[in-house]
Amino acid sequence: MTQPVPTLPDVWWEDLQPGSHWQTRSRTITEPDLVAWLNLTWLTEELFTNLADRSGSAIEGRFVPGALVFSFAEALTLGAVRIHGMAFLRSEVDVKAPVFVGDTLQVRSQVEELRATGKPDRGLCRTRNEVINQHGQTVQVYTALRMIRRRPAA
Repeated sequence: MTQPVPTLPDVWWEDLQPGSHWQTRSRTITEPDLVAWLNLTWLTEELFTNLADRSGSAIEGRFVPGALVFSFAEALTLGAVRIHGMAFLRSEVDVKAPVFVGDTLQVRSQVEELRATGKPDRGLCRTRNEVINQHGQTVQVYTALRMIRRRPAA
């Protein structure tokens, strides 16, 4: 059985192992969050900006973009474990269900793969991140490949 990632102030590549896992705090998506994110990203698609005419929408309610969910999930994840990151290299995102204004999200992360690189100060870490809403429903799953610092030699 794997152990949870230590709740240390800083996590280095050596502190992780395949199966290491953590869970974030929860965060509710609010209407101001959605509006600010849409304005910041210039994502002006009518699905998210036209509340008067919802006739063309396949989903009822005030839903939010999957990219917003991914952004918030990453912020929650990196707020839960302070990894000495060097670069975010790759991600695959699978949207499982819509997320609505008022939904509360939490992320469960697990290390799937660790690889050393040719440089002694860094390694690669791939995690699987499951975004869960307040009903326990998985709304998004994504993998993240990061370059992480290795602990400096003593």
